Amino acid sequence: MFELSFNHIMKYMGTHLLFKEMNFQVFSGERVGIVGPNGCGKSTILKLIAGIEPLNIYIGSWSVGYDFGWIYKPKDVTVAYLDQMPKYPENFAVKDVLMDAFKDILSVELQMRALEHDMATLDGVELERAINRYAHVTARFEAMSGYDIEEKFSKICTGLHFDMCFLDRPFNLLSGGEQTNVILGKILLDKPDILLLDEPTNHLDTSAIEWLESYLNAFGGILIIVSHDRYFLDKVVNKIIEIEDMQAQAFKGNYTSYMAQKEEQMRIQYADYLEQRKQIKQMETKVKQLRDWAHQADNNKFFRRAASMQIKLEKMAQVKRPVFNKPNMKLDLSSSTRSGEEALICRNITKHFDERAIFHDANLTLKYGERAALIGPNGSGKSTLLKMLLGELPADSGELKIGSNAKVAYLPQQIAFPNEDLSLVESFREGLDISEGKAREHLAKFMFYGKRVFTDVKALSGGERTRLKLARLLYEDVNLLILDEPTNHLDIDSIETLEEALEDFEGTMLFISHDRYFINKVKPLVVAVEGHKLIKYLGDYDYYKSEQAKISDKNN
Repeated sequence: MFELSFNHIMKYMGTHLLFKEMNFQVFSGERVGIVGPNGCGKSTILKLIAGIEPLNIYIGSWSVGYDFGWIYKPKDVTVAYLDQMPKYPENFAVKDVLMDAFKDILSVELQMRALEHDMATLDGVELERAINRYAHVTARFEAMSGYDIEEKFSKICTGLHFDMCFLDRPFNLLSGGEQTNVILGKILLDKPDILLLDEPTNHLDTSAIEWLESYLNAFGGILIIVSHDRYFLDKVVNKIIEIEDMQAQAFKGNYTSYMAQKEEQMRIQYADYLEQRKQIKQMETKVKQLRDWAHQADNNKFFRRAASMQIKLEKMAQVKRPVFNKPNMKLDLSSSTRSGEEALICRNITKHFDERAIFHDANLTLKYGERAALIGPNGSGKSTLLKMLLGELPADSGELKIGSNAKVAYLPQQIAFPNEDLSLVESFREGLDISEGKAREHLAKFMFYGKRVFTDVKALSGGERTRLKLARLLYEDVNLLILDEPTNHLDIDSIETLEEALEDFEGTMLFISHDRYFINKVKPLVVAVEGHKLIKYLGDYDYYKSEQAKISDKNN
């Protein structure tokens, strides 16, 4: 069993102090989830372990901007980090990138084939030497599991849905999400001692996520994951490291266990805080009383006792008051109007792309107040359906209709703004009759404070773009929400705020999400894309899975 540890780490990003006295240990076999708000340094921890981000330690007198501490990991361990996007030759196809994981094994196999060729023509002493050499190389090939290459390759391709057509595509022409999935496949084939994954579920569909959960649960080394997918964390990790106030705290168990422990910890801390405040008040009253007695009796003994108690007060380690309500978005999804009874209608929808069928005679009706989670494999047509409903794409045939008096807010998966050179507040005001002061007041509800509102839109992070888009969408009255992967770039605190707001939303909602925890919290019905149809399941994600299991049992 080997150990990875952070010891007294203090880390600056420029002049901004990111970590202060950070300590934690991870042992082989532990599967760790790192949680904390956006900007707390979760990804930086992975980069420090991978050696991408250095500790900038100055030998001499320490000063602001220089780091401190040390990271321990055994000398010969191998580390793989998902976020790294290596460069490959232009002619490299997806299968070449994946097979690159076996380059050492394939090199040994080439030696075997060369020796086999030589042995066909050698004799005598030279043949004997070649046979001995071949035995040595074959043993090495077997020890490296060379005979299992095809099985391992097939297992990864099946789990991540890489078909033959995809394997032949040039890697450099793939989208960013597709490249990330390929690199995920490669590092799983690498089987490193330490596996670092930064938001590994972001571009996977639900079935691929479930396969990845199963695969990672069998991983024997150290696994460290940064993820906002709480369902995934519940299924995979057995330890949570929380980053808060520039320090780390470890909790045994999965995400749900961590939340229960954290809640109990805060309850105890608050009780300790109240008890200490009571004790401090009593001591302060006693100090005042002793000083009054000293003045009245002109007795230095009372002054000394008061001074001694005052010193105790000043040296007392203060119990911090726990923060129960952290700063977060303030979402108001109340609506003064309602749409017609049938808020959204799809009748006999058919859609093809070239020769490929997406929908065939698909039907869906959502009544006012219903909420539906649209699920299905990547490429099954989920986003296409939303775009057809919004009039951005035509259907080949059938009827798509938004109900009467519907006021629609659409949050796309890829968020862009008309002019990304505008500042955040200028972009928000574009097309609205609103003063800068009122705009800034509204933006503050979405955690854009002070000078941050003058940042160019093009410089915003994924999570900030989502918050800005939500700020714009929710400024006006809404009774129909259409959301495409709304949680993709939000941290867990922001997702929970969104969940709470959506629970109180009285209008109609149709959303795409692979976040199973989010789906269960919002309590929608599930609409699954199956066989080019839209199939309704009158329950949340767990209900849908139980119904799928019943169907599977019947068929078997």
